[in-house]
Amino acid sequence: MNILVVIPARGGSKGVPGKNKKLLNGKPLIQYSIDAALQSKYISEVVVTTDDSEIITIAKSLGANVPFVRPKHLAEDATPTLPVIQHAVSFLQNEGKRFDAICLLQPTSPFRPKGFLDKALETFKEKQTDSLVSVLEVPHEYNPHWTFKANENGILQIATGEQNIIPRRQELPKAYHRDGSIYITKTEILMQENSLYGNSLAYIVSEKKYYVNIDTLADWEKATELAKTITL
Repeated sequence: MNILVVIPARGGSKGVPGKNKKLLNGKPLIQYSIDAALQSKYISEVVVTTDDSEIITIAKSLGANVPFVRPKHLAEDATPTLPVIQHAVSFLQNEGKRFDAICLLQPTSPFRPKGFLDKALETFKEKQTDSLVSVLEVPHEYNPHWTFKANENGILQIATGEQNIIPRRQELPKAYHRDGSIYITKTEILMQENSLYGNSLAYIVSEKKYYVNIDTLADWEKATELAKTITL
């Protein structure tokens, strides 16, 4: 299977200015994702998509490919991730390169233990689904069977649509949320169906101790402390 890693890393950031090139425990934030991709035995190519000249220099020095400068209209604060990835894939397809699947690694979720990406790719191949995401288990108090939504009359209803609340924590089915670390999608789903997920979604459970999603300065401080204690 021919697999492309795409790492989106624009220059602008309001929550943590310049975060993708900012040093986290002595390394630019983007390096964590580039290193994880290059360490994988299944990845065919690693591409960074950015609008920032400094990030281009950093990414190339770390061994990633930066074949284009991301257009400005795809580097705005509100730009969704999907068209950014599609642009990268289209660019490479125009160069004659074809990939069976695309793996999105977001720099804002930098900590992936050694071998975790390969395990995710192996699971994706085994399950033969349209996509795969890394997840964490939802704490029981936030399980959808124990959460509510208000109807048009202002009356609470169980979010899952059930009539009766599951009484005991031990009886709750496990629920998961995306942790942002890994997304893998078949190229045809990404490009033809305009989706990161398709109709069948596999998953791999992350270790909670590695979890951080860097969006604010508080998140950056958390990542700084984590970087001192974890092994990648």
